[in-house]
Amino acid sequence: MNGHPLLEARAVTVRFGGLTAVDEVSAAFAPGELVGIIGPNGAGKTTFFNALSGVARPTSGELFALGERLTGETPQRFACRGVARTFQTPRVFPGLSAAANVDFGLEFAGRRRAGAWLLKDGASILALVELSAAAALPAAALTPSQQRLLEIGMALATRPRVLLLDEVAAGLTESEVEAMARLIRRLRDELDLTVIWIEHAATTLLAHVERVLVLHEGRKIADGTPAEIVRNAEVVEAYLGDSEFALETGPAAELAPDERPRHAGRGPAGPA
Repeated sequence: MNGHPLLEARAVTVRFGGLTAVDEVSAAFAPGELVGIIGPNGAGKTTFFNALSGVARPTSGELFALGERLTGETPQRFACRGVARTFQTPRVFPGLSAAANVDFGLEFAGRRRAGAWLLKDGASILALVELSAAAALPAAALTPSQQRLLEIGMALATRPRVLLLDEVAAGLTESEVEAMARLIRRLRDELDLTVIWIEHAATTLLAHVERVLVLHEGRKIADGTPAEIVRNAEVVEAYLGDSEFALETGPAAELAPDERPRHAGRGPAGPA
């Protein structure tokens, strides 16, 4: 590692014509972190993810993975440096079986890395995401929640170090959301991953992650623990009246440090 964050954005800006979708956002992600990114629609969350994974080229700023500059590189290059992602709408091959979808990931970008023995083949990956029973089913026959799990499996097939999850809880039932959150934490721990998770519903993340970035109108306005975020005056002011972004001072905000998941060997969060 040589002290480098696994993934880092330095003053990243993404513009589309006259619209600034991401405005000089900086963030660094250390090994083993479980980080949430929250904000209302239009905050720039997915565009920032697109930049972090090579899908969108920054207008300005720099991107690094393991200390290597990747600004302007292709998504394949980011994948080769250990960055994998999912999308808001699962991108699976509907006519192929669940097993074949994961096999595609293995063939496309699969490779060995230390600590990835749990990802040795398609069957082990399907077991990790709890889809073994659906291995022979076509992806089109899977439920929406199963398709999201399958896409996570396809991302894991690249044996990543950093997993970017874009609203994987969207459209799920309350029980499915809780199951998804538990799975994400388990994958982080068992696979020694850094996980960066976008959700529009803030309370879903506040109850499960250890660190939160808040985006508003393309800018990063806060970066801290869930307890710090819900007490941040700028965050409260920015989302006052947004019923979909209900920052609570209840269970999510009051999680004690020993109640939040921990991961041995976690490094510093890096510069905000």
